[in-house]
Amino acid sequence: MQDTAFSRIQSSLNHIHDHLDETLTVESLAEKSCWSRWQFQRVFNHYTGLSVAQYVRELRLSRAAELLLISKRKQLDIALECGFESEISFSRSFRQMFACTPGQYRKRGKRTGLKTPLVSLQWPAREISLPQELANKLLQIRVESQAEFQVQGVTGRIQGIFSEQPDFAARVPEIWRTLSSCLLNQCTLNDVIFDEHSVQGIGVLDTSGLDDGDTGINYWACVRSAETSVPSLEQLTIPAQEYAVIPFSGPAHLLDDTLEWFICHWLPGSGYSGLNRFDLEIYPADFVANGEHLEMEYWIPVVSQ
Repeated sequence: MQDTAFSRIQSSLNHIHDHLDETLTVESLAEKSCWSRWQFQRVFNHYTGLSVAQYVRELRLSRAAELLLISKRKQLDIALECGFESEISFSRSFRQMFACTPGQYRKRGKRTGLKTPLVSLQWPAREISLPQELANKLLQIRVESQAEFQVQGVTGRIQGIFSEQPDFAARVPEIWRTLSSCLLNQCTLNDVIFDEHSVQGIGVLDTSGLDDGDTGINYWACVRSAETSVPSLEQLTIPAQEYAVIPFSGPAHLLDDTLEWFICHWLPGSGYSGLNRFDLEIYPADFVANGEHLEMEYWIPVVSQ
């Protein structure tokens, strides 16, 4: 069940999303939420991890970045529509967020670092309620473009979240442990010290068979080919692709609920269509495959509608 504070923050977020092109002040948002300015900022940061000003600025800049890519409008017109008072202030803020000028971003022609509105994981159409751990949780999907890159690793067959008998919760950690053993053995043979916590892990899921009704998925536990070279590992090329990036932090068994929410609720109204190609799991360098707690990002191929 959602608590009162969370519901009030959701209402504030909805108001922000509907009035991004207008003046938004902490005072006015706090008044609408029936909180003091101090209390509103504190509760907003608790649920979002952001200040009000930072959140509004990032959404406005993301909207501006999208307009730069899909239109030929002047930068000043885009800046004013997205709530900036001048082209100078717009360009300064844009460079801070995207590490390039608006003109450079437009020239590259790729969606990178786009933030979408924070939304709750609840959705009315779901027959079964989400687990309590997700009841008061917000997620912000990011849109990224990734150039082609190479990985190497070990592979296994898993049954995914829409299978009648999903087994990924047990199989995926097994595949990662196999990769770890292969890397350790190779380094032992070459008298090289290998620290498995210093290498970023990348999980790759070939979902192309889902188009034909196959619920089985080929899963690779990988490292980037540029980070290490092990002849016994399988080589795989990940083609250039645009992705919707889902941040995840929590018990591993909640990942399938989060992905179901993304596919069934977020994606249909997002302006993007999902593609069955290579899904990616991007893990931090200190990732431990214990099948319990996960800190990662799940990247799903998408195309703008």
